[in-house]
Amino acid sequence: MPELLAPIAGILTPLNVTVMLVTMVGAGFMRGFVGFGASMVMVMMLSQVVGPTVAVPVACLSGIPVVIQLLPTAIRRAERPFVVPLASASILAAPLGTWVLVTADGAAVKIAISLIVLAMVALMYRGWQMTRRPGPGTLVAMGLFSGVIQGGGGIGGPPAVVVALARAGTTERQRANVIGAVGALNFCAVPPLAWYGLFTREVVLISLMLIPVYLAASWLGMRFFVSGGHRHFRNAALLLLTLIGLVTLAMAVHDAVGRGPAAG
Repeated sequence: MPELLAPIAGILTPLNVTVMLVTMVGAGFMRGFVGFGASMVMVMMLSQVVGPTVAVPVACLSGIPVVIQLLPTAIRRAERPFVVPLASASILAAPLGTWVLVTADGAAVKIAISLIVLAMVALMYRGWQMTRRPGPGTLVAMGLFSGVIQGGGGIGGPPAVVVALARAGTTERQRANVIGAVGALNFCAVPPLAWYGLFTREVVLISLMLIPVYLAASWLGMRFFVSGGHRHFRNAALLLLTLIGLVTLAMAVHDAVGRGPAAG
């Protein structure tokens, strides 16, 4: 066992393990409850521990079992005219985002991720009263945008969520559309991440360590939604995303400024 964990031995300090486990509990509950937001939580928080080039593939790999766990809900209730064009466009755009991830500065990526999250939260607030059903062009455009962000930062969900919440329907239908779109985004990031060799042994070991916690927390989130949490899920998700975006942005800027003088 010590030999197996050797690639991540330096990471497994008590503080880092605590941060990772708490992150997965929060992310999993959010994924099961609201249907989105888990990748944002994981990428933003895990980036502080292992860096974005590890955090993004860990979020992707850890998310696959949860996508399978939530898949029955998406199949029963999601609208194919929404999910299919958005997912198809995302698959085409994801490699571009992954190229940005592997070529950009780590601190800059974290700052960009935080700013994108805050911008998407603002768009969700702005689009809260949207009444027109988005057409195929809007879905493709949002899919392309989502794919780039997903490939580059593992946080492609918000653009898809904006459009999903704009569609008329029950809370259950909107959540199913979100689950279907975010699930597709999770899978569309796999090929480019694999192409760039980001599924390292370190990433696999960290993911295997975190997946059971993530699955359990996601199940609790699903149960909470069914038992009455659907009445509060929108505002709770937006508030949490705003707080995480602000905190992570402050941490990323602090790291970038702190390294500035040394670089000179």
